[in-house]
Amino acid sequence: MGPLRTAILGCGGFARRHAQLFASQPDHFRLTAFCDVSIERANAFARDFTAGQAQVFTDHHDLFDQAAMDLVAICLPPFGHSDEVQCAAERGVHIFIEKPIALTSEHAWRMVAAAEAAGIVTQVGFMYRFGAAVQHLRRLVQSGEAGPLGLMSARYFCNSLHAEWWRQRDKSGGQLVEQVIHMVDLMRYLLGEVETVYSKQTNMFHTGLADYTVEDVSATVMGFANGGVGVLYATNGAIPGKWINDYRVVAGNVTAEFTDANHASFVFTGEQGLRTETVQSEEDYYRSEMLDLHAAIMAGRPAATPIREGARSLDVALAATRSAETGAVVSLNRSR
Repeated sequence: MGPLRTAILGCGGFARRHAQLFASQPDHFRLTAFCDVSIERANAFARDFTAGQAQVFTDHHDLFDQAAMDLVAICLPPFGHSDEVQCAAERGVHIFIEKPIALTSEHAWRMVAAAEAAGIVTQVGFMYRFGAAVQHLRRLVQSGEAGPLGLMSARYFCNSLHAEWWRQRDKSGGQLVEQVIHMVDLMRYLLGEVETVYSKQTNMFHTGLADYTVEDVSATVMGFANGGVGVLYATNGAIPGKWINDYRVVAGNVTAEFTDANHASFVFTGEQGLRTETVQSEEDYYRSEMLDLHAAIMAGRPAATPIREGARSLDVALAATRSAETGAVVSLNRSR
């Protein structure tokens, strides 16, 4: 089998990053179609990445009916999701999908059901899982060397108005659901499943903007099934032009401080004396997640972050929103 015939659905800013990656891996991917509600954006992608050779569409039903593809990269904003996952699943097309995969739990789990029933390979864009330092800690956890994970804290700081749709809760879900869900997912990846969530969220810095209806300050506490605790704090009122996400983990035998997913120091505390390890990498975790998807399709195995993981992390983020709205602790349904 040659390179995967790859279509991109949703030709916005983040899709361009993925298109650049696909184009840089011609042995693995071949861009064949682009779809966007704006014909100008779709044509621009076709021109920039295929010298105008790719097919162009403005309706995803036409895309799936008329374009030959093995893989579709779904890069739609949260409010833009409809039946595109079901359309791909019905045709046996594998899926890469950006987070959050939906705005409601019901919609997300319909996506999961369609993809799993069809047996297609799916990957959700939680790229921080693929960071070299995150992977190092994951190995320490899985081997038992780290000991039980008791505490993880993470922050997500930025200061940007973002797109108009991003500022509206009914279109983005809010900062935690649309953006900080990356940190939610990392906590799930390392500590396991969440049982309870309590969150405080407010708009402190953008009250003068009529179209700004999402939170710009939040603090969330998560209780995990293993007994551990996660603390997540975020704001869209920090340093303009900077996106900061870092995290700290305390386990029985190691304490880790991450400056990002690729860089961390590990102090081993469960032995005589204190031993320190440092991980410093320039790993392109976007590339890693796509190459894992390619390998999974070739081998007929699940990808590292299948769509079910996207639904589970979304459920935690939505539970935080419910908690902030009600002032109560929210318990998660762990039967899925």
